[in-house]
Amino acid sequence: MFAVVRTGGKQYRVAAGDKIAVEKLAGEAGDTITLGDVLLAGEGDKVADASKVTVSAEIIAQAKSEKVVVFKKRRRHNYRRKAGHRQQMTLLRITDVGEGKKKAAPKKEAAPKKEAEAKKAPAKKAAPKKDAAEKKPAAKKAPAKKAAPKKEAAAKKPAAKKAPAKKAPAKKKAAPKADKK
Repeated sequence: MFAVVRTGGKQYRVAAGDKIAVEKLAGEAGDTITLGDVLLAGEGDKVADASKVTVSAEIIAQAKSEKVVVFKKRRRHNYRRKAGHRQQMTLLRITDVGEGKKKAAPKKEAAPKKEAEAKKAPAKKAAPKKDAAEKKPAAKKAPAKKAAPKKEAAAKKPAAKKAPAKKAPAKKKAAPKADKK
């Protein structure tokens, strides 16, 4: 069976056992992922319903593609810029293309998680309310203490500015005139 899947803005025709290089996907080598966006599926000349088909793949490696050289030039203006780029990619091995039991598996996994979250959620919600109530008075007291030093610092700054203005000008110009006569 084959399928046409879309990932990373590109489309790939895949079958079980194929190896493909796609735009970077989350995961490490050895992880199994499901390519969800199946556009077309079939076997031989027959076309199957793509909504019922799932494509499973195993990540072989996370790598970089070949280097692309970017060179910009404007004639007669002495303008040249050279840069390189290596796009991140993921190497995949297609393990299975077929009628999926995709809908049954997520329901079984989702139910225990929801129950566990429901048990933990009330305890977490109650604690932040108490913490928030305790933190609010402390936050109000802190700015009041900081406001007073700012006023004192502002009062000291103008006094410092007046001191340099009292300096007398130097009288070095008068002495050279007497030497010249």
